[in-house]
Amino acid sequence: MSPVPLHAPSISRDIIDGAKLGLPVVVASAPFGMLFGAVAVQNGLSVFEAVFATATIFGGASQMVGVELFGQNVAPWLIVLSIFAVNFRHILYSGALGRRIAHWHPAKQALGFFFLTDPQYAESEIRGERGETVSFAWYMGMAGIIYVFWLMFGWVGASFGRLVPDAHALGLDFLLPIYFLGMVMGFRSRPRWLPIVAISAIASIVAFKTIGSPWHVSVGAAAGVLFAALMPVQENEGDTP
Repeated sequence: MSPVPLHAPSISRDIIDGAKLGLPVVVASAPFGMLFGAVAVQNGLSVFEAVFATATIFGGASQMVGVELFGQNVAPWLIVLSIFAVNFRHILYSGALGRRIAHWHPAKQALGFFFLTDPQYAESEIRGERGETVSFAWYMGMAGIIYVFWLMFGWVGASFGRLVPDAHALGLDFLLPIYFLGMVMGFRSRPRWLPIVAISAIASIVAFKTIGSPWHVSVGAAAGVLFAALMPVQENEGDTP
């Protein structure tokens, strides 16, 4: 009998640990995923098209923006640009996450960046700050369970959304902002956290009132990044750059 590789228990444990962190995300994103499926069908997409969009875009807010614009017969290039505006923050995420997964093979890095979401980034940062390795097994353990259930929720919403006259009226998407708020609060021990969050929030609100959605997402993120760059953390203020 061939010996079992010594790293096998570690890999399985990493997968399980990642999946456990993905479960709260699954619960929080369930209403939003079903809402997207319902809205997609109401805007003229078939069930297959709604699920296909869910599988390929894999971004809750950007999917919602895209399908809303699709229903208004907006030019394709404007839909793509709007989705890019909402997902612009992922460029910042990938830049910060790169140092955590530099030991991965490039193919694994590319796959990991596809599954990069807000909670995935946050949990990877927390794991890295604890001095733990962001392994591919752990990362995919969390990403895999989120992705599979996200597809399932999109299919449920698309399949049965016609039974609901106005999907927005149910307010099913309230759990996701609450989850995101909790995720942001998890970084409150970082230096300059409060002013950076405040500047980002104010800029986002002003942008929403002036230039509208979805551009306020990118404007708020850019304002927070710019403020953080102008107010660098000193060495005696903490270890987090």
